[in-house]
Amino acid sequence: MEIVTARLRLRRPTVGDIDAIYEIHYDTEACRHNPSDLLADRPDAEDLYARWDEHWRRHSFGYWVVTDRADKSTLGFCGLKFVRFRDREVLNLFYRLDPRAWGTGTATEAATAVVEWAGQHLPDWAIIARVRPENVASQTVAQRAGLTRAESLDGPGEDGPDWMFSLRWPPPTPA
Repeated sequence: MEIVTARLRLRRPTVGDIDAIYEIHYDTEACRHNPSDLLADRPDAEDLYARWDEHWRRHSFGYWVVTDRADKSTLGFCGLKFVRFRDREVLNLFYRLDPRAWGTGTATEAATAVVEWAGQHLPDWAIIARVRPENVASQTVAQRAGLTRAESLDGPGEDGPDWMFSLRWPPPTPA
């Protein structure tokens, strides 16, 4: 499954993407706001890929590899995965790019495409994005992708306070 935008192609990760997963998640700048996501070595990237792949196998969606349509270079990753939040199953919006792609509108274009995809394929599911208070660029991406600031959902995260952005919150109460 692919998502295609004006400049980007988002596709399911393959084993061949493990090096890119490692390069971006080993980069301290790319993980500056989420240092707990830093990978120590390539086996960590293999484990991360395996978790992403398992989500794809179970749900037929997950985190996509974001590539430039013109030169086919890997720019980063963006997608959704099921997470448990406030005793509910919701979709977590994730985006992490190579710092060389920052400031180009790539994250906004990818995140907007993913949120639009979810609106077509998973319209009943709430979407959340966890963002550090100092990560203004990520806050802007979440808002431009259609999520709104949800201060009542803020809480502690692995790397400091999580400011929450949401779409379709609260989700329907499970039966």
